[in-house]
Amino acid sequence: MSQKIIRFFERLYYQKDKLWLSIWLGGLLLVWGWDRMFLNHPAMQRVETGFLNSFIIAVLVLVFSLLLSWVTVNSLLLPGRWLSGLFVFLLNILRSIPQIVGILFGYVAITVWLQGDVLRSSLSVLVLMAVIISLFVFQEIVDLMLERVEHFRKSDFYQAMLVRGVAESRIINYDILWMNSRIHIFNKLIAIFGTAVFLQCSVDFIISVGLSTTLSSVNLPSTLGTLLANIDSKQDILAIGNTLMNPSYIGKIFFEHLQGVTVAFLIVFSLLSIYKIANGFTERFKL
Repeated sequence: MSQKIIRFFERLYYQKDKLWLSIWLGGLLLVWGWDRMFLNHPAMQRVETGFLNSFIIAVLVLVFSLLLSWVTVNSLLLPGRWLSGLFVFLLNILRSIPQIVGILFGYVAITVWLQGDVLRSSLSVLVLMAVIISLFVFQEIVDLMLERVEHFRKSDFYQAMLVRGVAESRIINYDILWMNSRIHIFNKLIAIFGTAVFLQCSVDFIISVGLSTTLSSVNLPSTLGTLLANIDSKQDILAIGNTLMNPSYIGKIFFEHLQGVTVAFLIVFSLLSIYKIANGFTERFKL
């Protein structure tokens, strides 16, 4: 039994993606347990809701990005599709807009629609937020898919399949993208997940502290970014700086300033873990 446990941890150590996934989940569980003991109930609910909303948005970004990428690649590559020129034009426009700027204007539009009662449910807002982020990150998956298709188009495999009468759509979607590229696409999705978390936290924070009260993110669902900009969290984070001048104060941070410390830790720790998971996945499959 002990030998099996040792071998399990040896395999886990050499598979960095699984190791960091375990570290991330374990760290989240540890933080949740600590907060359950020492963070007041209203603040605990805000943190749980903010993290859950951020996670839901990031997962939805993956779904929409993958769907947009698949539609775009098929429209660009398959013959007889009049939409090809339109997709090229739209892609060039999206590439020319900085991600933060594009998402920021999209979030402002959501806030305006909320104030006009165009959007009423929190779920519809979360979905729309995910769609907006997806519009500015899915090009990375498109580039990967196009690169994989072009790689196989130069091989004898592609021409042989065409000669055998196999439909080009099946070759691209099944034989290339699914059978020979799904690991590459999954690796890109891990990176997109981290990008989605970073972008939504950044834009939520900018909206929370930088815009007027008429466009306040109080109208948007709570996320880690909005919680970080909350006055209580900002005071908690400022308390961390106080420890530089007064090191003895560090013991109070994890009890008296727990909300801000928790939110900041969740953002930084999650981004670091996702980055390590993506690198570990690349290393394990030699991508």
